[in-house]
Amino acid sequence: MLNKQPITVAIVAVLCCAAVQVDGAKPAKKGGGGNHIQRGIQLAEGKQFDAAAEEFGKAIKDNPNDPRGYANRGTAYRQGARAAIAAGDSEGASTRYQSALADFAKYIELAPKDASAYVEHGQTLSELKQYDAALADLNKALELKPDDLNAIKFRGFAEIGLNQWDKAVADFSAVIQKKPDDLQSYDRRALAYRNMKNYDAAIADYTFLITNNPNDMEAMTKRGYTNSLAQQYENAIADYQAVLKVNPQDNDTFQRLQYAQSMLAAKNASPSPTPPIASPTPEEKSLMSQIKPLYIGIGVVALLIIAVIVRLLTRGKAEPTSHRIR
Repeated sequence: MLNKQPITVAIVAVLCCAAVQVDGAKPAKKGGGGNHIQRGIQLAEGKQFDAAAEEFGKAIKDNPNDPRGYANRGTAYRQGARAAIAAGDSEGASTRYQSALADFAKYIELAPKDASAYVEHGQTLSELKQYDAALADLNKALELKPDDLNAIKFRGFAEIGLNQWDKAVADFSAVIQKKPDDLQSYDRRALAYRNMKNYDAAIADYTFLITNNPNDMEAMTKRGYTNSLAQQYENAIADYQAVLKVNPQDNDTFQRLQYAQSMLAAKNASPSPTPPIASPTPEEKSLMSQIKPLYIGIGVVALLIIAVIVRLLTRGKAEPTSHRIR
């Protein structure tokens, strides 16, 4: 039975072109199939992924119903895809990823009760950013084997891809609980914490990584960025300076350092005294606005009285003669 025969697959970190890790192979059967598998493993360990895939293909030809050949060839194709991405060959990467998916689908077909088949297929989908489909595979794997740490971990990657930060934290925490030395799970959990704005928890995870490897400048940079988001600018500056001490040409980190320094300066600057705001002066009233209607009425009456008096005094006097020529 398949479950009693460990399948030789390369379990590596998703989205990471790490060194190939190949599990110990099952003792080869008599015949060419087992020999091709052994040869394929050796080629994969030497990072000759296309040649390894070709060798696993020969094993498949000899034993078309043996899921080991499909599992191993799919892994070789996936590793070849990562190498193609690193080389800037996106077309070559896409072709290899599709080949890997086809092989892992065949693996599932031949071993539908093997959780590893769904893990491999789901992991590959996750690398292709098909996160919903990846979740379906990884959940199926966990139905078959609830304590499969690889399935839990890769599900965490898919959840990060879907911005399901709290679920990702739960999955990576479950992995860390069982494997406290799984440094990548700390890194991914820190990312999820940071996106939840739980900066203290993220900083704690990055600090754990740096404590375990003081030369981990990537973790140092990420901690600096998280410190900056938390407005802990002094700590951010210290982290960025540590990175620049190792790599003075890191322009991105230099720009982040300048930003943190400017924000710290602004934070520490004494607030300038705010000049008192003068109360608005009421507008001076115009002369016309000060003349009340009553005063206007009195003035009109006075003018009428003066006119009557003048008329009475001048009554009876001869009109002056006009000198105009008619």
